[in-house]
Amino acid sequence: MVNREEFQSLLANRIIFLDGAMGTMIQRYKLSEEDYRGERFRDFHTSVKGNNDLLNLTKPEIIVEIHKQFLEAGSDILETNTFNANSISLDDYDMGDLVYEINKAGAELARQAADEFTSQNPEKPRFVAGSIGPTTKLASMSPDVSNPGYRSVTFNELVVAFKDQARGLVDGGADLLLIETVTDTLNCKAAIFAILELEEEIGEHIPIMISGTITDNSGRTLSGQTVEAFWNSIRHANPISVGLNCALGAELMRPFLKNLSDVADCAISAHPNAGLPNEMGEYDESPDYMAKVVSEFVESGLVNIVGGCCGTTPGHLSAIYHSSKTKSPRQLLNTVTY
Repeated sequence: MVNREEFQSLLANRIIFLDGAMGTMIQRYKLSEEDYRGERFRDFHTSVKGNNDLLNLTKPEIIVEIHKQFLEAGSDILETNTFNANSISLDDYDMGDLVYEINKAGAELARQAADEFTSQNPEKPRFVAGSIGPTTKLASMSPDVSNPGYRSVTFNELVVAFKDQARGLVDGGADLLLIETVTDTLNCKAAIFAILELEEEIGEHIPIMISGTITDNSGRTLSGQTVEAFWNSIRHANPISVGLNCALGAELMRPFLKNLSDVADCAISAHPNAGLPNEMGEYDESPDYMAKVVSEFVESGLVNIVGGCCGTTPGHLSAIYHSSKTKSPRQLLNTVTY
């Protein structure tokens, strides 16, 4: 785990750069069903194509290669290839029993790449953030419009799923854990609860980053919270950072990022999509345009950590890095150290 006090000092002194979209980069390899299966899962009983987290086991060289491309572009923090590596999501592929192994491997691959680049330039240390996505089920909303009281998952089930994932990430060498793309705050609370339980078990503080998602111009999460309400719901976790990612492009994210920056007493992160998806599901914002918008976030004193989400490549990250690397970060309102 990263030393929290030292990391907060780094956040106070310069902009920290996340990486970009792992899924977008994996798509570039045009992998087949056989590629996803590898030798180990050659005879697996169901299709696994699209299970990107499985590639930590079957195509680790590709994942390391992608990590290195983002590091070369300027990333300080690598997100592990584990966004859907929880039992709830992996059960869609009948692979829920692989949660620990996939997460541990994902953290080890990112650790390998990060340590290589840190050794080349110790003045720019690289870190690993264990990526924890929202799962495919919501704890506070019903998937059945005719039965609003129904829930497809319980809080306790989420805690178990997130704890298994977190344990694998920690054992694999993650420096921090990133609860990201939060659409339902109750899911996020379950992840926080799981991590705090794991902390007690291992006797070590686990720094947490949290990033929510605003789903439309109303400025609310899918479960209906404003960013201020979201922050007040999760601030008990004492996260090292809170931020926004995904759904909206950088320009549309700006007012909600400002709202969050005005109330949060920790570092602020932003890793937006490269615009909104077009009719083909692709993202059109160029690296130069996205860098211009993100650079304004920095110049306005809104953020400490920036990067990219869906549609962002090493080209996007490089442009963001070069446009913002010499600028000053947001000043923390009230830093709490442990």
